[in-house]
Amino acid sequence: MPRSKATEPIIEETATRTRERRQRVQSAVTGMAVLKGLARLGGRASLTALAAHIDESPAKVHRYLVSLVEEGLVAQEAGTQQYHLGFEALQIGMAAMRQADPIRLAEASLVRLRETLEVTCFVAVMGNKGPTILRFEEPGLPVTVNVRAGSVMPLLWSATGRVFLGLLDEKGVHAQASEELAAASPARLAQLDASDPIGALRRAVQADDCAWVRDTNLTGISAVAAPVRDYTGRVCAVLTALGATGGFDPAIDGPIGSAVRREARAVSAALGFHPAA
Repeated sequence: MPRSKATEPIIEETATRTRERRQRVQSAVTGMAVLKGLARLGGRASLTALAAHIDESPAKVHRYLVSLVEEGLVAQEAGTQQYHLGFEALQIGMAAMRQADPIRLAEASLVRLRETLEVTCFVAVMGNKGPTILRFEEPGLPVTVNVRAGSVMPLLWSATGRVFLGLLDEKGVHAQASEELAAASPARLAQLDASDPIGALRRAVQADDCAWVRDTNLTGISAVAAPVRDYTGRVCAVLTALGATGGFDPAIDGPIGSAVRREARAVSAALGFHPAA
């Protein structure tokens, strides 16, 4: 049926509004690409570098930067002419950081590890008494271990503690490790490097960026642990999976170790940690 002349203006107006809406959406997408590109370049960059990073022409990027400057999301340094994140962008970032709770963000990872691998897993933070478990998940047939939420793990003998020991260069961590070493039994000392027990553990963790143990902390129990990092790169938590040694492969490149490391990286990314940056 042919359109009546009365309906043609309505159709044209609708089409115009649709085009304008698409243009606004596209503009928003490009503006966000400029802002995210600036953030990924460390928060400061020249127009040329930013345009190359997001694969747009400098003239187009400049138009968007002008708008972002007007909104306070970007600022330009007079001396160098470089652009950097502005006050409003910093406000947004601080609000996001206040909501970035590693324990809350790790809950979904713990559930995935429990359900897909059927392993016991937990997330721990470095407390004033040592690595402290805050969330604990068990499969349908749990492994009998004497650790629960609130338990404090040793630095030298647990996979969780070793990650903190290796990747947190803090006086309190070193002091606690030294105390554990001084109180260790000859059998436990025999498990460590005789010439430099703490240093050797730290170097191993730093090389692998994770840790594993077999019958070290608890007889018959193996574990693998990986670091969770905040936006500064500091280790703020550790994700750990454990199981009965007979049926649990703690190798860092095995199925369980790979899954634990993958989930730890995902939580770190949600906290704003980007290794490339």
